[in-house]
Amino acid sequence: MLAAMTSVMNDLSPWLILGAIVSGLMHALLPAQFIAKQLSGVGGVFKSVVFGVPLPLCSCGVIPAGVGLKKDGASDGSAIGFLISTPQTGVDSVLVSAGMLGWPFALFKIAAAAVLGVVGGLIAHGVGEPAAEQRHSVDGASDRPGLVEGFWHAVQVLRSIWVWLAVGIVASGAIMVWVPAGELTALSQRSPLAVYGGVLLLSIPLYVCATASVPIAAALVAGGLPAGSALVFLIAGPATNLATIGAVARTFGRPVLVVYLSTLIVGSIILGMSFDSIIPTLDGVAGHHHEQYGWITLASSAVLVLVFLFFAVEALRIRLGLGAKTVNEGWKVSVDGMTCGGCSSRLERVLNAHDEINHAQVDLDAASAKVDGSIAPATLEQVIIAAGFEPGQPEAVG
Repeated sequence: MLAAMTSVMNDLSPWLILGAIVSGLMHALLPAQFIAKQLSGVGGVFKSVVFGVPLPLCSCGVIPAGVGLKKDGASDGSAIGFLISTPQTGVDSVLVSAGMLGWPFALFKIAAAAVLGVVGGLIAHGVGEPAAEQRHSVDGASDRPGLVEGFWHAVQVLRSIWVWLAVGIVASGAIMVWVPAGELTALSQRSPLAVYGGVLLLSIPLYVCATASVPIAAALVAGGLPAGSALVFLIAGPATNLATIGAVARTFGRPVLVVYLSTLIVGSIILGMSFDSIIPTLDGVAGHHHEQYGWITLASSAVLVLVFLFFAVEALRIRLGLGAKTVNEGWKVSVDGMTCGGCSSRLERVLNAHDEINHAQVDLDAASAKVDGSIAPATLEQVIIAAGFEPGQPEAVG
């Protein structure tokens, strides 16, 4: 079990850290309102898919990047389109897919990722929230936050999803240990829906990146499953796992989560059956061993473990009321963008987790937050923006 969890951590950590870096750089280098303006409306869904398909981000690596887009003002539809399409593709996974399963399969997979991203994004656009128009002056509309704020933005993104990431690592390790290796190949004698259902049961909670999942998909085909089952696995596997599901639920809410999962589940089955009707067999399916990343993997895993430990100690300290900071000032700030109790609770957790805040209380009905601590008003505004909401001007309170 520990070995399986370590293997998942080694596959996950480089991409997760890369995703956080991408999110931080986008926040730091793009103009303040760029994402909110570009990734809004129906057009924003198409732009997010075009932007996401070629990126070499997969599975948990795409979580911080997608959540970061939402926090930077992208609409729910645009962010969901990005989260669906991006982890299925990328230059590396496309080349590996072409080498092991053939170019027709690889090209079909690219088209499938784009179609599902657009469909899921458009549906999420109808049920989710529009792009957040963050508060900035006209002169500052083209200002870039800078690398320091980009770094803290990346930290805040990881802080908001680290619990679900840890749960996903443990669950994926358990599945790798407890699911018999030949369990799915026994389904090859049953109906296609039974085959696809079995593949989905394995792939949805499991962490597999787009590149590392190709050998597994090739093994399924080599073991007698139809070619469409490999497509189902390569669509649902990289785009869904417990970590992603938890992060989507927390960031976007349950209605959008239903859209996200329904699009991937129903869409993967339809596309898998379509592929089987076009190309029923794949010739020359090759074996491949996914190489480890060497020192990059070890360093990334060590960094991720330290980050998780830091967040865990921080959360425990806050819960137990240990190490309380001296109250220097109190601030009250209006907050736009909170639509439910989940929003206010999430913002309250983010504020209480900040080192310069001793205590924070968020009032959904009053659309405001009150904090005590040594935090500067400008920093308080940035923390609220990073959490995905629009702050007003902080006012000092006694």
